[in-house]
Amino acid sequence: MNSYNLWAIIAIGLASNLDNAGVGIAYGVRKIRIPWYSNLAISIISLLATLTSGLFGTWISSYIDPWIGQFIGTVVIIGVGIWVLLQPITEKKKSQKDGDSDTNAFTRLLRNPEEADKDSSKSISLTESILLGTALAMNALAGGFNAGITQLDIWYTSLSVGIFSFLLLLLCAGFGEKYAAEKFGNTATVISGLLLIVIGINQMF
Repeated sequence: MNSYNLWAIIAIGLASNLDNAGVGIAYGVRKIRIPWYSNLAISIISLLATLTSGLFGTWISSYIDPWIGQFIGTVVIIGVGIWVLLQPITEKKKSQKDGDSDTNAFTRLLRNPEEADKDSSKSISLTESILLGTALAMNALAGGFNAGITQLDIWYTSLSVGIFSFLLLLLCAGFGEKYAAEKFGNTATVISGLLLIVIGINQMF
């Protein structure tokens, strides 16, 4: 594996999970615990989402020329990066206009992660972690597809996504509890979007 591929795999793992940082801080601020087994379940969901979309991307890449795969992967990951960047703006406008009732359930969950604690137990159960993990795995789908269609190693990419998922949620929950950095959620979203765009631009050259 060359240094560029390693950088791309690490970058995809990080970009796919920056929402985890915002969610972890939100839980830390609200003193909501994420037991290790719930965190592990969330990371496994992200890993499997990456692997599934990566295998799909690899399958497509076997039928097209490499440069076309590179182009498609670039367009997809830049497009997702732009979409991620626009989410705080579009969701704010939508909630002001229509209220939260019409907002996508996963998007609303990422904006108000405490809603995952359905029983108000101040702890995310294994069942609750599945809902949260599915919401957090959305960016991982794009990262996995990009890895597959551009012929990055999808196994290492999936592992990278799973590891960053676990670590960011764990570390940022502790950070949020200690420093109460409530405003980091939107910042993490912006950084995630920018990082995805940078990955796409780098793949063009």
